[in-house]
Amino acid sequence: MPRAIWNDTVVAQSDDTILVDGNHYFPPESLRREYFEPSEHTSRCSWKGRAEYLHVQVDGKRNESAAWSYPKTRAAAKAIEGYVAFWRGVEVEDTP
Repeated sequence: MPRAIWNDTVVAQSDDTILVDGNHYFPPESLRREYFEPSEHTSRCSWKGRAEYLHVQVDGKRNESAAWSYPKTRAAAKAIEGYVAFWRGVEVEDTP
């Protein structure tokens, strides 16, 4: 089962991730919301659309804009609309 870990804490876990471009996208309900805060950072992907970011914060340590999602995707990426992926040191493990 894929899980996202930062600062020795599981911040998301789900059997229903979607693998796109080498990243596991987690369903929004799989996030442990107490570890996330909105970020003002955004970016744009030519085929997915506009990404919005979240800070990951555990035990007083913050990982700036370490998670992202596409709240409204382009047609080609509808499967991951609202799902969340990670980078910047957030480790995603796929455990059996």
